[in-house]
Amino acid sequence: MTAFNDESGTGDALRRTLGVNRRRFLSTCTAVAAGAIAAPVLGASPALAQDRGRGHEHDHDHDHGRGGHVLVPPGKRGIILYTVRDATARDPLASDLPSGFREVFKQLSRHGYSQVEFAGYNQHANAPGGASLESVAGARLLRSWLDDYGLRAQGNHGFIPSSWPLTSTDLDTFKKHLEIANILGLDHMGTGGDPTGSAYRADWDVAADKWNALGAIAHREGLKLYTHNHDAAYGFLLDGGPLDDQGRPTRSSGIRKLEYFLKVTDPRVVWLEMDIFWAHVAQYKFSTYTAHDGSTRKNVFDPAGLVVRNNKRYPLFHAKDGVVSTTNGMGYDMVPFGTGVIDYTTFFSRVGKRNYHNPMIEDDNSPSATDPAQSLREAKISYDNLAALRSKRH
Repeated sequence: MTAFNDESGTGDALRRTLGVNRRRFLSTCTAVAAGAIAAPVLGASPALAQDRGRGHEHDHDHDHGRGGHVLVPPGKRGIILYTVRDATARDPLASDLPSGFREVFKQLSRHGYSQVEFAGYNQHANAPGGASLESVAGARLLRSWLDDYGLRAQGNHGFIPSSWPLTSTDLDTFKKHLEIANILGLDHMGTGGDPTGSAYRADWDVAADKWNALGAIAHREGLKLYTHNHDAAYGFLLDGGPLDDQGRPTRSSGIRKLEYFLKVTDPRVVWLEMDIFWAHVAQYKFSTYTAHDGSTRKNVFDPAGLVVRNNKRYPLFHAKDGVVSTTNGMGYDMVPFGTGVIDYTTFFSRVGKRNYHNPMIEDDNSPSATDPAQSLREAKISYDNLAALRSKRH
């Protein structure tokens, strides 16, 4: 298996500008002179070209007016569209608010965002393009709107086959999504769910085999396959001690499930997206485990520490905030980014690599049944707070 190159080369950059998959791109390269290949880059839309410049315009190492490093450069500030799912699903014929993908892209660009992450490709049927854009034609339309508003799509929470081994139907669907991803210019394609909900090592081994195989397919198409994880994935693996009545282990060696997954998957083809909020929920929930000898042992989870130990495997983050809750069992209630207590200044300072990671704002609760403008308004609040993050002066 060929090692994956973390930094996109000139060829990959050109291929994504053209919106073609790797196979088509390579066949094109063999048919034309090298001097002609570079020409299409000059034809990128003016809005996209302007955004590429804007993404680095204020990306200084220091902001002397505020002090400290800019922790999230302008070109890395993104949002997952699940946060504004009510707006993409809104009927444009029944509201003057932004509705459907095109108008939402326009508004997010005005807010300052440079990147988006999809959570599927469905919108209201009355929006331009119709209800479903989950097709080659739909992806081309979405790409044109992204380019118009200077946005870069980084990933999608979409189709990851549940069957294993793969059925031919699932493989065809997976390949269709890879083609859509390449047209959109995604670097990453993933899912919103854990690799498995099991607590047992044998099931995580099966999940690792599946993700290694799918990741290799995605890798051949120039994409990083990623899994997005909630709190349960940071619980402790049951891998020893007395067996239950089904012959399964009941105690732990203290290895967290996702830490094990990182060890048994190929770092060249399997990637992760840490949801920083849910990682902090896991810190609250999973601080002790029952060891093989029956003793209770303390092990407090350190989200930033896990990233630091596996930094290149985390190209994406979900950046969502929370306030302390002592009643919901999670430790936090979700709030717009920058209005809670999660210490993002310390988190981003510790993980570093600010020109590699792509933080995506997310707030599951932004859509409101009584305030239809809320999700896009809170998207602006979250953007401003993300942009304001500075490292502490020493």
